Amino acid sequence: MEQIQNIENYLTNVGIKPSYQRMKIYEYLIENMNHPTVEMIYKDLSPHIPTLSKTTVYNTLKLFVDKEITQIITIEDTEARFDADTSTHGHFKCIKCGKIFDFSFDKTNLNIKQIENFDIQQTHLYIKGICENCKNIDKKNN
Repeated sequence: MEQIQNIENYLTNVGIKPSYQRMKIYEYLIENMNHPTVEMIYKDLSPHIPTLSKTTVYNTLKLFVDKEITQIITIEDTEARFDADTSTHGHFKCIKCGKIFDFSFDKTNLNIKQIENFDIQQTHLYIKGICENCKNIDKKNN
């Protein structure tokens, strides 16, 4: 319950009314760094919150993104995922298992010449490939 109190204060401090559902959704995001979709959050939380709807999850996540306490990840055009870590970092999606992994990068060394005089407000870096675990499984099977 102590953690819920901290989430309640945090949401209040960023200008969000801390309803029980909002607190549980944010708690889910910070405890499950799995870059969930709306569907994943709904499926995991609805057994514990019978009044939760997908619309509430969607609207809450939109509010979190608007207040910049969550970022939306759009590695795939057909799938929106959410991340409570709003620091500048990249995302790697494994094309075999579908998991998304965080990685750090130095955005000052990207050396993008075409926009060197622009004022960059956001940086997103998405990479797709095969994760270490799937690579090891493939090696074992060959």
